[in-house]
Amino acid sequence: LKGMGGAMDLVGAPNTKVVVTMDHVAKNGSHKIIQECSLPLTGRRVIDRIITDMCVFDVDKEGGGGLTLVEIAPGISVDDVREATGAEFKTVPEPIPLMDDE
Repeated sequence: LKGMGGAMDLVGAPNTKVVVTMDHVAKNGSHKIIQECSLPLTGRRVIDRIITDMCVFDVDKEGGGGLTLVEIAPGISVDDVREATGAEFKTVPEPIPLMDDE
């Protein structure tokens, strides 16, 4: 969701799955996925999945288990993702599935 509006209604609705799609890093190369947000939040622990141009993370929003790398883009390594991510994450067992390019 971009901008202000009904985001709070969407993320606060029961049984809602929230999927964030975004570029993995900012235009200046800085991390966009960080350990702790310093900006005002629309909601806490509401995101289920993050899909970027580099990978897909599942988010353990209820158990506090953080991020798990579940898919990776072709030509990208786990080390590439670690370098571009400002938060700790786990990975599914190797080999990590490739993202579908469709």
